[in-house]
Amino acid sequence: MPRLPQTLFSTAIASTFLLAACSATKPHEYSEDETRQRIIRDQAQMYANQEPVTKPITFYEAAARALKYNLDYRLKLMESALASDLRDVSSHEMLPRLVASAGYAGRNNDSGGTSIGIEDRQESLRASTSEERYRELYGLGLSWSLLDFGVAYYRTQQKSDQILMAEERRRKVAQNVLQDVRNAYWRALSAQRLMPQVDHLLVRTHQALLSARQAESKGLLPRQEILAYQRALLDSIYLLTVRRQDLEFARAELSALMSLPPGSRLVLADEVEPTLPQVSQDIDKLELMSLKNRPEIMEEWYRKRVNENDLKIAKAQLWPNVSLDYGYKYDSNKFLYNSGWSETGLQVSMNLLRLLQLPSLNSAAESQTKTDDMRRVALSMAILTQVRVGTLRYQLARQEVEFADQSLQVDQSLLSYAQAARTTSYGSELEVIRAEGRYLLSRYQREAAYSSAQAAWGRLYNSVGLDTLPQQIEQHDIQTLAREIQRTLDEQEHANLLVSTQGTQNAIQP
Repeated sequence: MPRLPQTLFSTAIASTFLLAACSATKPHEYSEDETRQRIIRDQAQMYANQEPVTKPITFYEAAARALKYNLDYRLKLMESALASDLRDVSSHEMLPRLVASAGYAGRNNDSGGTSIGIEDRQESLRASTSEERYRELYGLGLSWSLLDFGVAYYRTQQKSDQILMAEERRRKVAQNVLQDVRNAYWRALSAQRLMPQVDHLLVRTHQALLSARQAESKGLLPRQEILAYQRALLDSIYLLTVRRQDLEFARAELSALMSLPPGSRLVLADEVEPTLPQVSQDIDKLELMSLKNRPEIMEEWYRKRVNENDLKIAKAQLWPNVSLDYGYKYDSNKFLYNSGWSETGLQVSMNLLRLLQLPSLNSAAESQTKTDDMRRVALSMAILTQVRVGTLRYQLARQEVEFADQSLQVDQSLLSYAQAARTTSYGSELEVIRAEGRYLLSRYQREAAYSSAQAAWGRLYNSVGLDTLPQQIEQHDIQTLAREIQRTLDEQEHANLLVSTQGTQNAIQP
């Protein structure tokens, strides 16, 4: 091929690759079809491989479903697995490097040269070469660097601590999920109990309001009395509607925590309410327990070691680096006397200017240690406050339940009296509806007080940092998980939170 066409051909090829590279840098937005496919895949992954709901759900089954299918918890599990994999990758960096190479070299003319005398500058040899134009090259080299080994060692320690940090975050998410389930479950169960009665009373109240308006238009009663009657009915409708919305939200929240597919029918097991336990008054014991068990404190403690290793890596890079090399090479050049040979090397190097960083690194290490300790102490103080407030809040919540029980008994007696004294007059019917509304509101307040007490108990359990699951579980089906959660909570509560086991052995403590 002539030289000019060959040059043009090479230029055309290079221009084609250059244009292709430029076009690849343009932004590419996802199409509508790609977005739709992504949504379909994400939705399928949200609710994949879930055990079907075949019977009413107990509290422990709800907690098991939330821990097994909750996406936040599953994300923390994946982060723990990722941290473990990264630790394994980092540990391999401590090994020497074993590099194999193979190649092909060629040129369009011969290499070589001539020699001249140093003193007289006269050419002493004719032009010659000792290298073939085309030859094959192979090599296998082993190298080890003391600095790389030290850096990889500290990195591996960091990755190990990050595994422990990821595990503490997983524990915290599990504790938060259980607390949210405890709060939502009892409110959702209240909704299941009260919704039919609230709906029935709303229908009766609307009918009574319609009758009152008809009586007003016909002039059957004084206008002031009818308007007062309507005002009382509208107030009752408003209060019942607000309470109904609260109940609906509780059911939706529990469904979301358990990651139930949209449209799933949620039926909870309407069991006897567990007795609210008496919490231990030994605040010092609870505080020490929280400082020992809380995942946030342990995570901060591990983070301190990670930061210390960062500074150790920076200091290691100041000192001399020792590198050892050994390799075997092969060259197919036929002019070589030895086509294969071994190479060994030892090298010591040091950046002297880096030693100037040593005082700054020592100062940074001291400041970092003080900062990490202060952050952990501040977090500990906040946790101790949570324990004290949680204990007080639970005690007040138990008192509120007792007061709500008394109010419910009074309103139930008023309702029985109004029903017994019912006549055909509007006023009598209004009094019955008012009594039913007050009774339902009292029932709602009592259910809300009990739910708040359970939530306060859950916050106290969470503030102490007790685990929700054992270390090892034989199987991960819903029934096994629910049974293990119940056993773990019972053991933790009886050993650490309750005054004594007397009077609570037969009670479930969700």
